[in-house]
Amino acid sequence: MVSFKSLIVTWISLTGVISASPVNITDSDLLEKRQSTPSATGRHNGYYYSWWTDGGSQVTYTNEEGGKYSVRWGGGGGNFVGGKGWNPGGPKEIRYSGTYQPNGNSYLAIYGWTQNPLVEYYVVENFGTYNPASNAQKKGSVTTDGGTYDIYVSTRYVSFDLNQPSIEGTRTFQQYWSIRTQKRTGGTVTTGNHFAAWERAGLKLGTHNYMIVATEGYYSSGSATINVETPP
Repeated sequence: MVSFKSLIVTWISLTGVISASPVNITDSDLLEKRQSTPSATGRHNGYYYSWWTDGGSQVTYTNEEGGKYSVRWGGGGGNFVGGKGWNPGGPKEIRYSGTYQPNGNSYLAIYGWTQNPLVEYYVVENFGTYNPASNAQKKGSVTTDGGTYDIYVSTRYVSFDLNQPSIEGTRTFQQYWSIRTQKRTGGTVTTGNHFAAWERAGLKLGTHNYMIVATEGYYSSGSATINVETPP
């Protein structure tokens, strides 16, 4: 599968930025040019947050009280992904709620990485006009948390004309997907059930890096306000 964000540079390693208060992470020059919140990571109200943008979207990310964050985007193009969660991630019963209103290509997902092996993963709860399963290899399904999720795998290859940056730099890596067959915005996601289902399908995970309840967009517009209710 080719996720919509891999049509351009997929990901960069994020540099740590620590914040102790609600943020619109500021850089006046970028905000003036792109009306966009610059990339950053850190901790806010006990939660780990990760925010990345390629600078091509007019997008604002805001850390709010508790586990809540909001994203507003529209105009221009480009790719972004961000949200609140945990570092390290791992098996967890995640409760979340909120609103999610995409116009175009977007995901609402539990998003994270493992290392050794290097894997980027998504548990997709909702999405816009692009189904991330469109070009992936199906590996089965799992029924959990009141719904059925189809399991897929894809590989991001380093090539002459398209690098695939990751949390370890420019690397080839696999992507694992659980995609809910009935979209929703809010509920419980038992990540350990997905991890176990992936393992049964031969999709091995490594040591957990960060894991967030993420909103992602690519050449689209929309808004999301998501509240992570599971404690940090």
